[in-house]
Amino acid sequence: MTMKTRNIFLGMTALLSAWTGGEAAAQIGEPYIHDPSTIMECDGKYYTFGTGGGGLISEDGWTWHGGGVRPGRGAAPDAVKIGDRYLIAYSATGGGLGGGHSGQVLTMWNKTLDPTSPDFAYTDPVVVASSAEDEDCDAIDAGLLLDPTDGRLWLSYGTYFGFIRLVELDPATGKRKEGNEPVNIAIDCEATDLIYRNGWYYLLGTHGTCCDGPNSTYNIVVGRSRKVTGPYLDNMGRDMLQGGGKMVLAARYGLVGPGHFGRFIVTEGVEKMSCHFEADLERAGRSVLGVLPLLWRNDWPVAGDFFKEGTYEIESERRGYALELAVDFVRMQGGKFRFWEKSDEPMEPLKRQTLQDVIGTWPEGNIPARIGDYMFRPHQKWTITAVPDAGGYLGGPYYKIVIEGTNRALAATADAEVTTVPEFTGAPEQLWRIEQLTDGTYRILPKQVPGTDEELVLVSVGDSTPSLGKFDMNSDNSKWNFRDY
Repeated sequence: MTMKTRNIFLGMTALLSAWTGGEAAAQIGEPYIHDPSTIMECDGKYYTFGTGGGGLISEDGWTWHGGGVRPGRGAAPDAVKIGDRYLIAYSATGGGLGGGHSGQVLTMWNKTLDPTSPDFAYTDPVVVASSAEDEDCDAIDAGLLLDPTDGRLWLSYGTYFGFIRLVELDPATGKRKEGNEPVNIAIDCEATDLIYRNGWYYLLGTHGTCCDGPNSTYNIVVGRSRKVTGPYLDNMGRDMLQGGGKMVLAARYGLVGPGHFGRFIVTEGVEKMSCHFEADLERAGRSVLGVLPLLWRNDWPVAGDFFKEGTYEIESERRGYALELAVDFVRMQGGKFRFWEKSDEPMEPLKRQTLQDVIGTWPEGNIPARIGDYMFRPHQKWTITAVPDAGGYLGGPYYKIVIEGTNRALAATADAEVTTVPEFTGAPEQLWRIEQLTDGTYRILPKQVPGTDEELVLVSVGDSTPSLGKFDMNSDNSKWNFRDY
């Protein structure tokens, strides 16, 4: 958020949603939270914390429920893992809408985020930044960066009502580095977060107004710098100290006011961003948590999209061929006109080939899959829908992938191959995880391959053979697109 009125949203909760604008695939459970911190993984579970104390836990990143514990109440926390411990930063007061800027940012440690663990115990909080009543900065909205290049720890903080500031913390103690003075790095934003990638430091800030439900104008913007202390410039060279910022995420699909960016790296080429939306119009304008793919375009971060249910060509990035059933090709009627001969016959549209035209020629049992030229034929059209109660993964549910108009389902085999079975049963090998990659393409992987716990994805072996193999972000064999031609 940021709390623009002091303590106005302490204790406030929010509703989680990942609405896809039509065919919904909303995250489920009771994941009420506001101002979500960067999502942390701890012992196989996911955690995020929010304003007012407490937070959420998820077993799979899809079904969320309350139970995360963060003492201190206060506002807008963030979290980072350092070694085998977790550092939490949060704000005690602040939010100078009424003219007062007095506030503090505090940090505390824990060995685990699991409140049922015998090792669960937060240290006493320590003040690492503060602001006075007459200061042009609010000590609120902590954002933490552990620099992967040198191990230094940085804290950004501040609101729309003044400067965003940067201070250095000691990664061993979580305390402010002695003698370290704050550096002004931005204005006209709040709820900042710092990340590093490919030689660039990125400052993600939330621009606009919050805490006004469907009238909130929050959006997430970014600038980048070769130095952590700035200057942070946007894509047009505007300094964030002058109000610059390139758009990362704005309102979409009836979800209004995104803010509080957090980055989660699943693996190379698979990244997620978390945020909240100030209002979900489909859920009475409640504030909701969103988890979206994080894409990178020309070394700039941009929010990906919720995967939408529908009927698609599944296209291999390797060559552009389509995943299809390995069935005999059935010719269409037509094509009697010779292009070099003039014809006075009326131009009548050709009847498109339908499922009823060809399904009688298909075998009744399992049918292998292959890859071939796309011609929008029935054996090349796949309907993809979320499967209720099948669980999920960070940011998405499991899907079934069936031939349009049928219940014939794509499935993994014990030989690490892919086939189609006549009926979808909901077996783990028939459930599919669909994740957008940082370059905008997708990886597709079964929930489970029979006989192994190894994570395998759909791959193109040559131009015509689909199989399952290890994910390689550097190979187009692992990448797919969804076309609704």
